[in-house]
Amino acid sequence: MESIKKTLGVALILMLVITAFAAVAYAQEAPPPPEIPYLKDWQGSGHADAEAEAFRHWDEADPKEVPTSCAKCHTTTGYEDFLGADGSTANKVDKAQPPANGIECVACHNLETIAKTSVIFPSGIEITGLGDESRCMECHQGRESKVSVDKQIADFKVTDVDAVVPPIKNADGSEQAFGFRNVHYFAAAATQYGTEVKGGYEYDGKVYDGKFQHPAPYDTCNGCHNQHTLELRIEECATCHAGVKTADDLAKIRMNGSLMDYDGDGDAKEGVSSEVAGLQEKLLAAITAYAKEVAKADIIYDAATYPYFLGDANANGKVDEGETGYAAWTARLLQAAYNYQVANKDPGKFAHNAKYVIQLMYDSIEDLNTKLAKPIDISKAQRNDVGHFDGTAEAFRHWDEEGEVPAGCAKCHSATGLPEFLSNGGTVAIDGRGNVVTTGTTGAHPANGFACTTCHNDLTKFTLYPVTSVPFPSGKSVTFSSEKDADGNLVPVDANLCLECHQGRTSKASLDLKTKGLDDDVVPEAPLSFQNVHYFAAGASLFGNDAQVAYQYADKEYVGRNMHVPGFQTCTECHSTHELELQFEKCTTCHAGAKTPQDIRISANDLDGDKDVKEGAAAEIMGLQEKLYAAIQTYAKDVAKKPIVYNSAAYPYFFEDTNANGKIDEGEPGYSAWTPRLLRAAYNYQYVQKDPGAFAHNPKYIGQVLYDTLEDLGNGGIKVDMTGLSRPAEK
Repeated sequence: MESIKKTLGVALILMLVITAFAAVAYAQEAPPPPEIPYLKDWQGSGHADAEAEAFRHWDEADPKEVPTSCAKCHTTTGYEDFLGADGSTANKVDKAQPPANGIECVACHNLETIAKTSVIFPSGIEITGLGDESRCMECHQGRESKVSVDKQIADFKVTDVDAVVPPIKNADGSEQAFGFRNVHYFAAAATQYGTEVKGGYEYDGKVYDGKFQHPAPYDTCNGCHNQHTLELRIEECATCHAGVKTADDLAKIRMNGSLMDYDGDGDAKEGVSSEVAGLQEKLLAAITAYAKEVAKADIIYDAATYPYFLGDANANGKVDEGETGYAAWTARLLQAAYNYQVANKDPGKFAHNAKYVIQLMYDSIEDLNTKLAKPIDISKAQRNDVGHFDGTAEAFRHWDEEGEVPAGCAKCHSATGLPEFLSNGGTVAIDGRGNVVTTGTTGAHPANGFACTTCHNDLTKFTLYPVTSVPFPSGKSVTFSSEKDADGNLVPVDANLCLECHQGRTSKASLDLKTKGLDDDVVPEAPLSFQNVHYFAAGASLFGNDAQVAYQYADKEYVGRNMHVPGFQTCTECHSTHELELQFEKCTTCHAGAKTPQDIRISANDLDGDKDVKEGAAAEIMGLQEKLYAAIQTYAKDVAKKPIVYNSAAYPYFFEDTNANGKIDEGEPGYSAWTPRLLRAAYNYQYVQKDPGAFAHNPKYIGQVLYDTLEDLGNGGIKVDMTGLSRPAEK
């Protein structure tokens, strides 16, 4: 027995020795533990700052936990709970969470975030079709919206927006105060998406910019910020924004899409950040004045002291010990203060969506001013941009409810449509029914006007898309190009880009197809509909007979392109490229004495027969228009047997004047008793109405078109007095 024990003991010792040697050998050969990707980047970020107030705020709470209303963004486990990564229902936090040591890797790296493509904002609006930026947007969206501000006002049954709102009784007998609504911190996504998510307080009756359309790939959170360090990719900003070397330099950026003096300080070259700051200063002054004059209680703001707006008990303009949250809220004051906080709590607002924030602040000042004895001066401030960059214009906001600009409109009413049209070799053609069909574009997201990339194919050199020939809705093609390169090809001209959109949407050819075979003066059984040339068909006017967009009558000759003097023959030679304004000071070099473009006269002929041969071309054209409208009304009443009335601002423009009072009344429908002759005349009338510069773009062509239209109506059974009228010469 003893020998067996000794043998087993030796064996055990040998096994232990062998095991020890094996362990050492394994340890020597085993690979090092895997390195966690981007760990150091994350460790230096705000998300990893375990000592930050964002994560330590609840350390002294009783119980020591982060409530469900806060846990989504202030704890990793809460974010997982919200996503449903813990097996719970998605889009809500089910239970309070323990205080966190920052936002950890697993918050953003899990199966749910990989598949995540949408985000619901505090307004209840959902943005879909997102990528990785959706992870960021869940927390950087704020906690309030126009919807919640309006809800509080409705809940308190406010009828007078300038009366201090008293508390209301809750069901349990406690009182609930009408208080400030805090958007919360760093609501960058709400700023970026603008009116699409209603993060700011938007005033009824006003129109606001949607998502800021920075060029891709810098149109998402991750496109501009490193997703782990959270720092800006400054070196990439400098690619387009020359001179940018530090984050501070970003505040100095000013681009051609934002040229207005928004804050009215006379400096339209300062960085957009300074424009925003100038309006913020004015808004705070308006809030302070309103609180004193209307709410009868002084107010003061402190960005670092909750609840931010405090009662200035001694009216000394600073926060003193013992001064508490402001209590004399009116609905109007709440709306404005909310917008001030929206601007103040997004330090990157000037980059995320400056124009949306500018609109919010401008409207808040304007609204408060209605009640101030001495309004804050915004007489020189600008709310919106001009033309191509006016994101509030109907031309760009028309499709907001649908959420997509249709393919037939995207070329000219979106930021991406024109480059898509050009890159796809798009065409404009007429189908067999007289409809104009545009190819080469797909639907596009509603835009805040044009972007730099709409016209520029390189944002480092800011070169333009090269265009040598432009298809028009008549089936004709025109061009400003005249020079040829060494290979015999036409050299692109910048202004050809303008022609792509300023050409109208229909033409003589399409009208002829729609009225083919019909009696000129009979309302057909299958009703015709009004054909709208669309807006600002300046290129069509300029090229006249070469484009054939206005209705030209058979057996008549018409002038082609208006060849102005050299240096003033294209769109960009007469209009400033980005502001779009006419460079009128150049006109007076030749047209001495003219104070406005309308004063300029280019012909000795008395076109409108009023015997005034000194009035400008604009007045001559206007005189012919007035005569044409009168003839249209006479023809409609006497031949088509239904009175007609026109309104340039109300679609479909021509209405049935059922009570024959000469104006549009409620309930009067769009005009339907079209004969082919009346349709052509109304089309030409609209053509000139919708090109306000027609008198300058091609006065001879426009004079010919209006004269011939009047003459044609006279051939349709009504008397048209052509006495004294003059048709411009064909050449």
